[in-house]
Amino acid sequence: MSVQFIIRLVSVAIDIYIWLIVARVILSFIRLRTYHPIIRFIYEMTEPLLGLCRRILPGTVMNLDFSPFIAIIILEIVRYFLISLLNSVF
Repeated sequence: MSVQFIIRLVSVAIDIYIWLIVARVILSFIRLRTYHPIIRFIYEMTEPLLGLCRRILPGTVMNLDFSPFIAIIILEIVRYFLISLLNSVF
């Protein structure tokens, strides 16, 4: 496997995870039933990172949850470092 393929794979995986977070934010406004398999999948995939961000952040302001915003920033930082590491190693 080439380095560019691995870099692209990492980038696409992070993009998918960011889109799952965006979908969860949209679903939180719609308030659909959470027992639907697709909705459960989105919640189960995003909760580990969002839960961590909620524990790190101080109390919310005006009942706004900033954890998706912080999670996306963290994912972009991780993408940058992983791609930099892959480029420097190979």
